[in-house]
Amino acid sequence: MRHFAFATAALFAAVAAHAQIYKWQDENNKTVISDRPPVGKVREQKKIEAEAPVASGEPAKQAADREMEFRKRQKESQDAAEKGEKEQRAAAERKTQCESARSSLQVLESGERVSMRDKKGERYIIDDAQREQEIARARKSVEANCK
Repeated sequence: MRHFAFATAALFAAVAAHAQIYKWQDENNKTVISDRPPVGKVREQKKIEAEAPVASGEPAKQAADREMEFRKRQKESQDAAEKGEKEQRAAAERKTQCESARSSLQVLESGERVSMRDKKGERYIIDDAQREQEIARARKSVEANCK
């Protein structure tokens, strides 16, 4: 399989070495570039020589290097996309927590009766000391999440 790939690459290199490119302007003043010589009326004709291929082992190395660079760029863009998504999720989570903390703080500061549940799951109304503790906790949460 390697021999076939090498032979194919050598064949393409040999064909490319003999390739000629022609550039001319036709009668409508349009620039035409082709691998075949112009036919008919031509205003201006240039013959462009193709570059000679490099040594036989080097194109394979260049192709491998290009492939590695492509994969590296692809990996970097994938990592950047994942990082962006992660940052967006974190920002959305902070926003949700901020809204929740502000809502809790607003309810606690409103003076309304606030009920909570104990370890058994039973509801009880918090007293003023507990309210102050909960307000302090809610303010800290607002400061931490609402930047």
